[in-house]
Amino acid sequence: MYKVPLAEIKQKILASDKLGSDELELKLKAKINELSGLISEEGAAHIIANELGIEIVSTTQKKLKIKEIYSGMRSVTTVGKVVRKFEVREFAKEDRSGKVCSVILGDDSGTIRTVFWNDQVDLLKDVSEGDILLVKDAYVRENNNGKEIHMGNQGSIEINPEGETVQSVRESAAHERKKIAELQDGNGAEIVGTVVQVFDPRFFNVCPGCSKKVTESAGAFSCNSHGEVKPAVSYVMNLVLDDGSGNIRSVLWKNQTTHLLDKTEQQIALYKENPAAFEEIKTDLLGEQLKLLGQVKKNEMFSRLEFNVQMVSKAKPEEELARLEKA
Repeated sequence: MYKVPLAEIKQKILASDKLGSDELELKLKAKINELSGLISEEGAAHIIANELGIEIVSTTQKKLKIKEIYSGMRSVTTVGKVVRKFEVREFAKEDRSGKVCSVILGDDSGTIRTVFWNDQVDLLKDVSEGDILLVKDAYVRENNNGKEIHMGNQGSIEINPEGETVQSVRESAAHERKKIAELQDGNGAEIVGTVVQVFDPRFFNVCPGCSKKVTESAGAFSCNSHGEVKPAVSYVMNLVLDDGSGNIRSVLWKNQTTHLLDKTEQQIALYKENPAAFEEIKTDLLGEQLKLLGQVKKNEMFSRLEFNVQMVSKAKPEEELARLEKA
């Protein structure tokens, strides 16, 4: 089953006009009870949609908009503009090595990270931000609560193909601007606020091939997918953003942290051994206005909402003023 967010399934059911909002909620509860609580609300929504003949995921379209792409899909073809290109990262594990690089593709429905491995990284040598990419026969998987396109063995790209254009890029398919006080668990949102607190980055070991955390035993590191590996260092940074309506702890993973701080991975890794040097960074960030796009998730351990950041940029005063004038 494709991983379609519950909010999107509900939206498609309601858009069919076959059920009203209250009736849908009652049917969801009834379906979960009917199956003795052995199904999630998302699963129940899928069943209801199927019973009503509502297509949640298109099975006939050859070329998908980014908002129509979901984790679990295969043989995906899409077109997008390169809005960000990341540096190539090399890794080594046991007796072989490799490299990985990614870009953010966008169209008028949203954005998505697209990942290239090993020989496919060479396909990006002639790709620059602003280019149009036609991606063919790729697959989609989940990573850090977001979806990513991976090229796989069959995937291919065309750079600036004739007849393909992307007039505008919507920064997210489901990220509407919200006040922090309006955020709810599961929301995709765009928020703008002031940094009022910054925490030291937290470092951890990951598999250089798949970027998943590794386990250590007797000085050796192993990955569930790749066995014993020589680990790479990854990191996550938390900050608190306040917009006047409230504040929220925001979680920036490696790529977002690197982009925000405008430093290389090697430069940031130095803070692991010298955390005192990070104090200057924290001071500089305090009071900074940021625009964050991401997902709201409840941290059950601390019973609080947190913002899992997928894209970060410094807010532009002229854009915010223009937005206020239109409101």
